[in-house]
Amino acid sequence: MSKKNNGLTGLERYLLEEIGVEFKACIYFFCYLFFYSVYKLVGGSTDASIIHMAELIFLTYGMCYLQIYLMNGFDEGEEFRLKELLLSMVCGLIYTTASWFFGWFDKNVPATIGFFLFVVFAYFCGFLVYKIRRTLESKALNNDLKAFKERGHINE
Repeated sequence: MSKKNNGLTGLERYLLEEIGVEFKACIYFFCYLFFYSVYKLVGGSTDASIIHMAELIFLTYGMCYLQIYLMNGFDEGEEFRLKELLLSMVCGLIYTTASWFFGWFDKNVPATIGFFLFVVFAYFCGFLVYKIRRTLESKALNNDLKAFKERGHINE
């Protein structure tokens, strides 16, 4: 396997991407399952459809691949501007269309609109989580570099 400029082999890059998809899919699936569960509870039911959950997880994985490979991981970007908002809305429309088609919210219009808004909000929250993570990782790396310099291993 050849190594690219970042020092990773093709397999390592693939595994890094797959771990990213797994993490993202789990987080978003949990958010959407939470919305679905609250909808069911508010409607007086403590039962959730396994079929609906399977549809939701498959769609979530598909959307994560779409986001990473076709939408450049917009929720992991440095800024959340108009482009990211529009891509969040496109993804929200895909989820909402699926929710209507599969009857996740019993074709209840207010619940479906609420789900769309929740999906867009979840993408914004995802952006914030990734931004905070980058900031904390940068801080930790800078502290490590400072400690390394203080041990006298790097002369400026």
